[in-house]
Amino acid sequence: MSVTENKESQRKKKKILKGIPVCPGIIIGKAHLFDRSKVKVFYQYLTSEEQVREEIERFKSAVKKTKHQIMELKSKMPEALKKHSFIIDTHLMMIEDSMITDSTIETIRHDRINAEWALQKSMDKIRELFEQVEDKYIRERINDVQDVVRRLMINLTGKEPENLSSLKERVIIVAHDLSPMDTSEIDTTKIMGFITDVGGKTSHTAIMSQALKIPAVLGLERAMKEINDGSLIIVDGNNGEVIVEPDEETIIQYHEKQERYEKYESYILRTSHLPAVTKDGYHITIKANIEFLEEVVMAKDHGAEGIGLYRTEFLYLRSKGVPSEKELYEDYRELAELIAPESVTIRTVDLGGDKFTSEIDLSEEINPAMGLRAIRFCLKQPEIFKSQLRAILRASSVGNNIKIMFPMISGIHEIIESKRILKEVMDELEEKGIPFNRNIPVGIMIEIPSAVTVSDLLARHVDFFSIGTNDLIQYALAIDRVNEHVAYMYQPFHPAIIRMLNQVVHSAKSNGIGVYICGEMAGDPLCIPLMLGLEIEELSMNPPNIPLMKNLIRSISMKEIKSVFHNIMELDTASKVKEFLIKTMLDWVPDFREKLIYE
Repeated sequence: MSVTENKESQRKKKKILKGIPVCPGIIIGKAHLFDRSKVKVFYQYLTSEEQVREEIERFKSAVKKTKHQIMELKSKMPEALKKHSFIIDTHLMMIEDSMITDSTIETIRHDRINAEWALQKSMDKIRELFEQVEDKYIRERINDVQDVVRRLMINLTGKEPENLSSLKERVIIVAHDLSPMDTSEIDTTKIMGFITDVGGKTSHTAIMSQALKIPAVLGLERAMKEINDGSLIIVDGNNGEVIVEPDEETIIQYHEKQERYEKYESYILRTSHLPAVTKDGYHITIKANIEFLEEVVMAKDHGAEGIGLYRTEFLYLRSKGVPSEKELYEDYRELAELIAPESVTIRTVDLGGDKFTSEIDLSEEINPAMGLRAIRFCLKQPEIFKSQLRAILRASSVGNNIKIMFPMISGIHEIIESKRILKEVMDELEEKGIPFNRNIPVGIMIEIPSAVTVSDLLARHVDFFSIGTNDLIQYALAIDRVNEHVAYMYQPFHPAIIRMLNQVVHSAKSNGIGVYICGEMAGDPLCIPLMLGLEIEELSMNPPNIPLMKNLIRSISMKEIKSVFHNIMELDTASKVKEFLIKTMLDWVPDFREKLIYE
């Protein structure tokens, strides 16, 4: 074999890359590498006041041009993305944010340097801030800031921006990352799917791909290095696999798998409105986790029976300052109206050391995930807390379908203090004759090990528990999920976690209050025996997971669950629990493996 033939043989050898599945589906097609290379920036020292003024005006012109481009992109968005246009709005807000605009102008004046270099310095400062962030969703927003800055740089240097609107054939996009503006430009008839090196389930690429129903796998780390432009690839959005240069046998297997999946997907979507009732009549309520009003329609379309978790940070993070009570009220009122007659659980703002808005002065913390955040931040900033509580209470009068939930409660003092402030706000509204639901249900998130330990005491003070499994697992096992060196130890099936869930459920039921789960375990099909075995009353998950979870629950019985649950509780390692759950689900649902990510 010649050297050329040997290289070609190596290039054609099948490779399997593993990433994060964010939108289901199976596609087979050609890869198109979309490389958004950085714009080169050159340093220039300004020698006169006139040059300084010229650079500031040049920067302002670039800002104006960029805003116009983004607004034009928004107006041309595909119909399927219209309800997500708020993501583009955040980019418009970023351009005007003081951390970008004011900081760059001030740097030009003070350092007497050209606009490109000053903008780069502003970006470096912003990046340093985001590197301190523990929260995955917030940390990924740096990609949005970088995209805005990249467009500003392009307009400053005179380069034409790349886009995905000029593709001539159907391809699978391979990129290091995709911004909301990249995806808003796509021709949906030409894009079969997305795969990227970075990003995850909370990224905007995930939201966009789900809205467009285009299979996507993110967080592959080395896709841009391992895949050549024009390579044949298979993207399995169900299990997060990307197969590069598959052989003929693999292609045939995946064509068959694709056909089976499409038939099954069509079936579960048609039946997603049906309740999640086991074969012997046990009903479990399935709700949705959302962050934006615009996601309500998607949640209902996928069969959500209400909103089990409404994250409220977005309005604070997109604002130049703290949002007004009126702005919050309008958001919550519209949410209550859209989801009625079903209920919505509004989590009070989880803002603090690892989530910030530029108008709130927060000191740097060595470990922000365990610092001044969530309810701790609210109790330290009572006026911000009261403003949100007033907005929630006023909105509660619309249909009496709102519940309040306090996050990151670690003990009795915090819930007593939170309820004291809530009562103060209620009394103020009552005195002013402003209507609200005086009997609004109040609950807490159980996501800290100490809250598990004293859950029997906490249950006496609230109407329900909602277990946030993501943080609970992280805190209980001392695992930083975003640290690549220890992320493998993040184990939802760890016996300690299962025992914690069991303890919380027992405390809730002993005190006659509701007990729900809103973390990623709620939407994991492999956790169904656990959730039903614990007799959890409500699961709240990302909307796309709902149809499958409902369908699987309808395929099994509580009698079957109860017959094996005691075995699960006796297993002593996470791997044994996982293996047992896989075997159990395969016994009950023979085609379980075909539908899911487990092997």
